[in-house]
Amino acid sequence: MNKPKIFKREISYVLLLLPALLIYCTFFIIPTLKTALYSFTNWSDVHPVVVKFVGLDNYIALFKDSLYLTGIKNTLIYAVLAMLGQNVLAIPLAVFLNKKLKTKNLLRAAFFLPAVFSVLVIGFLWNFMYSPSDFGLINQLVVALGFERINFLGDPHLALYSVIIASVWQWVGYTMVIYLANLQSISTDYYEAAKIDRASGLQMFRYITLPLLLPAITFNTVMGMINGMKVFDIVYALTGGGPGYSTETIVSLMLKKGLSEGFYSYGAAFGIVFVILVGIITFIHISLIKMWERR
Repeated sequence: MNKPKIFKREISYVLLLLPALLIYCTFFIIPTLKTALYSFTNWSDVHPVVVKFVGLDNYIALFKDSLYLTGIKNTLIYAVLAMLGQNVLAIPLAVFLNKKLKTKNLLRAAFFLPAVFSVLVIGFLWNFMYSPSDFGLINQLVVALGFERINFLGDPHLALYSVIIASVWQWVGYTMVIYLANLQSISTDYYEAAKIDRASGLQMFRYITLPLLLPAITFNTVMGMINGMKVFDIVYALTGGGPGYSTETIVSLMLKKGLSEGFYSYGAAFGIVFVILVGIITFIHISLIKMWERR
């Protein structure tokens, strides 16, 4: 193949990529660079016009702010527990619904349905279920069992974990669908050979199913961590960041400091630290999964 033909082929590939590249640069690269620039200034409602360079002052103030450190801690707890909860529940659920059941399509739809609804709708639904009043479904069961009512969203020690449970409930069905797609691509020959060798169901899951689910496990865990780090809507719908600051996350604090309170440069510093933190966690996560794959 001569060089002109190769050049024409490469140009056609580049032209196909251009629209996506332009969108990516317009809505991510350029805003990120501008955010990084503003994070080194004093831009705020107090200084809306005369913007001065202040160096690392915003970043130093950021890491001295106990509220921001609380937001990081809450975000990490949410991201890890929500990701683990979704995947630990979704894998056995997918294996079960991959069997020849008469109602498997109905069950798949039922488990996937919560992922279709808006997160705000799910938040309001669980707010109703968690309510400590007489109409709160969960507290009705708690009282019926002879225990005292539990203030799930009003107790600072329980609020964050209550939010995580609601989030896992919503997204476990979506995660299950990804595993189902992977399971249906696994050849039945492996299982038939294992049956001939008299392998138990647990052994087949351990040595056949689980290793061959690694592509889906990688996707679901990485996306689960990234989405967990970006959490805002379910927290807003259920607690609004309260009680106190017990459920504040990085994104909710970034919006409050950067937009509501008018400290734009401080909010920009929040955003840059957040992007770096997500990148580091994603890199570590993928590295750990690759180490597991090589074992």
